Formats: sequence, C-alpha cells, structure tokens
Amino acid sequence: MSDAPPSPTTPIGSRNEVFTAYLDHYRSTVIRTVERLSEAEQRHSRLASGWTPVELLKHLRHVELRWIMWGFEGRDVGYPWGDRRDDRWHVDPSESLAELVAVLLAQGEHTREVVLATDLATVGQPSERWDGAEPPTLERVLFHLLQEYARHTGHLDIVAELAAADTPA
Repeated sequence: MSDAPPSPTTPIGSRNEVFTAYLDHYRSTVIRTVERLSEAEQRHSRLASGWTPVELLKHLRHVELRWIMWGFEGRDVGYPWGDRRDDRWHVDPSESLAELVAVLLAQGEHTREVVLATDLATVGQPSERWDGAEPPTLERVLFHLLQEYARHTGHLDIVAELAAADTPA
C-alpha cells in the first residue's frame, strides 16, 4: 500500500467508499508508523502530555468503537473508555503490539462494513454517547472520525521524527 492518501483525482465508487478509503489509509499509516519504531520507542513518550505510540494506537481503536458502535449503532459496548486509566491513555505492559494492531484492524473492518452498508444520511441510534442530544447522521460521524485520525496521524509523525532524530546513524 502506498504511503500517500487516496488521490482526489482517482475515481472512487461512492462517497461511502471515499470515507472508508481515507480511514483505511490513516489506520494503516498509524500502524505502519508505530511498527517502524523500536519496541522501546513504541512504549516511550517524547511529549509533555505523556502518551506513547502504542497508547495512541489503542486510543484510535476506542475512538472508532465510541463513534461507530456505541454512538452511531447505539450498541452496548461495555466500557467505551477502555483506552483510559487515571484520566489518561493507558496500555498494559502485557498488551502486545500485535494484539493492539489486530484489535484496531478488526474494529476498522467493522467500521468499513457499517459504512458500506449504510446511507450517509442515516441518523444514528439514540445512546448515552450523545449525552441527550439528537444523534448525528453517519456522514457527520465519519467527518469527525476522519479528522480525529488525521490529527492523531500528524501527532504520531512528529513523535516518529523526534525518535529518528535521536537514533544514531
């Protein structure tokens, strides 16, 4: 897969497929970036906020779970904030990168199935996710999800650049 996002000049079948293509791109970019880091860098924070690359990867899985399953579909997902402990992102030392990647990819596949099977104008189900507000359409949820991925991919790019700058040639 190319490192470049889908080109706006390359035809894609539907607006739903445009969303899934961009989400797939950002998801694979995050995974590839984390996998290219050393194991020590994957679990080390270079930022004042304290998050690590594997914590970001786990966070993005939960972002998709919160917006698609818990939010749009209105499903009971147990504890939707499973990426947090003590008010910050958390990955247990026993959670392997392979495990975290597999769970993110499975969540992404679920997102893809929902998006490709649903009209973008469909309004989501009422759920606790919306905190009493009217649920948004799938299109609005996907815009939010896409910006979340794009923003965090940029954050991770900076962390990877800082790690590379500290790596002896």
